[in-house]
Amino acid sequence: MIKSFEELLSVSETYRKSLEKQYIKVLVCGGTGCVAGGSLKIYERIKELVKEKGLLVEVNLEKEQEGISVKKSGCHGFCEAGPLVRIEPFNYLYLHVKVEDCEEIVQTTVINRKPVERLMFKSNGKVYPTEDEIPFYKKQTRTVLENCGRIDAEHIQEYIAKGGYKAAGIALTEMRSKEICALVSEAGLRGRGGGGFPTGKKWEQVLNQKEPVKYVVCNGDEGDPGAFMDRSIMEGDPHKIIEGMMIAGFATGANNGYIYVRAEYPMAIERLSIAIEQAKDYGLLGKNILGSNFNFDIHINQGAGAFVCGEGSALTASIQGERGMPRVKPPRTVEQGLWAKPTVLNNVETFANVPIVINEGIDGYRKYGTETSPGTKAFALTGNVVNTGLIEVPMGTTLREVIFDIGGGIRDGKRFKAVQIGGPSGGCLCFIEKHLDIKLDFDSLKEVGAMIGSGGMVVMDEDTCMVEVARFFMNFTQKESCGKCIPCREGTKRMLEILERIVAGNGTVEDIDLLYELADTVKNTALCGLGKTAANPVLSTLEYFKDEYMAHVVDKVCPTKTCKKLTKIQIDKDICKGCSKCSKVCPVGAITGKIKEPFTIDTKKCIKCGTCIDTCPFKAIKEV
Repeated sequence: MIKSFEELLSVSETYRKSLEKQYIKVLVCGGTGCVAGGSLKIYERIKELVKEKGLLVEVNLEKEQEGISVKKSGCHGFCEAGPLVRIEPFNYLYLHVKVEDCEEIVQTTVINRKPVERLMFKSNGKVYPTEDEIPFYKKQTRTVLENCGRIDAEHIQEYIAKGGYKAAGIALTEMRSKEICALVSEAGLRGRGGGGFPTGKKWEQVLNQKEPVKYVVCNGDEGDPGAFMDRSIMEGDPHKIIEGMMIAGFATGANNGYIYVRAEYPMAIERLSIAIEQAKDYGLLGKNILGSNFNFDIHINQGAGAFVCGEGSALTASIQGERGMPRVKPPRTVEQGLWAKPTVLNNVETFANVPIVINEGIDGYRKYGTETSPGTKAFALTGNVVNTGLIEVPMGTTLREVIFDIGGGIRDGKRFKAVQIGGPSGGCLCFIEKHLDIKLDFDSLKEVGAMIGSGGMVVMDEDTCMVEVARFFMNFTQKESCGKCIPCREGTKRMLEILERIVAGNGTVEDIDLLYELADTVKNTALCGLGKTAANPVLSTLEYFKDEYMAHVVDKVCPTKTCKKLTKIQIDKDICKGCSKCSKVCPVGAITGKIKEPFTIDTKKCIKCGTCIDTCPFKAIKEV
């Protein structure tokens, strides 16, 4: 039990020294992606091998022990190359590790301190031994994700050894509530979960409410397709979120906090639960924290995975045990949120920024990012890009740097076509090639009608059908509509029906006009953010790729050949040798002909499975 700030600093120093005694640290990625790839078996095998050599030390930092430690860390970010193993102090990062590689890793690196080159990142014949040299990491600035992949997320001692809870100690013992709100405002921290509302201003609004009971709520719902930033922080550095929430509670006069996590994130729930219990055991949650007379507790609430529960009023309704549906505002959450009490509601990444603001101060925090969007932003980089994974860059980094320098460019040498950013809640706007030099910050994106949103980023190549992209997102938002307001419930349904007609080859030019009309109605009359942004995938693809819509409804073709109902398979009579192999594999008997004469396809029977294309030895059959 830590009873004062001075004691916390002393304990932190003790743990730091103990950590340094672990002269080699093997960090096996324990993020969801690598676990799915078998990283826990790798962790157990390496631990077993090191233990056999009598070199293993446990993570317990209460007593100084020399030796080698083997740990499960949070997500390293480079999910494309998992399972990942990082070995300190050499900073070697081994990729695509298998259980059968463990003996070589232990013997060569852990025992003999030499690299296993075959497991390292390679590009154009060059080997990149350390994590910092790999292009995927080189242009990143990891502050919020600093501990992810570098500490054991299930041990509070490691977080404290890295200076954890120092910011809370400063806030609780050296600052007043107003000072904290002012510091967060002047540092320029803006909410990382959507529109970028100033965090300090929100906290000050809650602080100024006269109601004595207040709450802090952390939104860990994260339902956007392709987004996993918050999940990785919850899994990889849960104490940083607890520390940020604790500071928010002290700054606004709240004594209870809730973390709302969707049940599909079992590992995040488990690690947050462990972290909360550890914080209580250490006296960092509960009564009279660090002797400051401040009481604060945190509870976890599991969501059922409804996208609309990422919206503030729906989220608080869900915590209260009600159906997660938004309500009309005002009153706003800062006035009447959870149980109709003033509530601070921020997302995971925002709270994880708070200790950095306190520790670094205004100038320290503002050294990254832009004047109006200071700090960094985590993005989930996915889609048709070479390197996918979790990244963190200073605000103001360009799309080109993210996609081509960090992401390694488009897969298979194809051309860049668009990137979808922010998910349905963030606007789901598409950026085309002329936007590649746009800066990723709140205000630059707003100028082009977009927003960072939660930070999901899906890269698309030249083979992506933008009409199908619009249909995919409309299908998602229509299914996730809670149905409370008619514009969202009925409007998105009608828009989805039209898009389905178009990709099926039954659309008309009038359908496109109707899409514009419905989009305008839904956008301007829906109750919450889900409905208000639901039309953006349609509007943005219509703005930049209207020619693809026209090709679907006028010419009845899909330019990228993605929409199968608009394609047909043909045999080139000049190339066909009449070998009959295609007719033998056709499952529906659509191909007929005489040996040594060109065969033909009955397009009415053809189901476009493509088996004949793969079978033809002369490449005479093509999809057009």
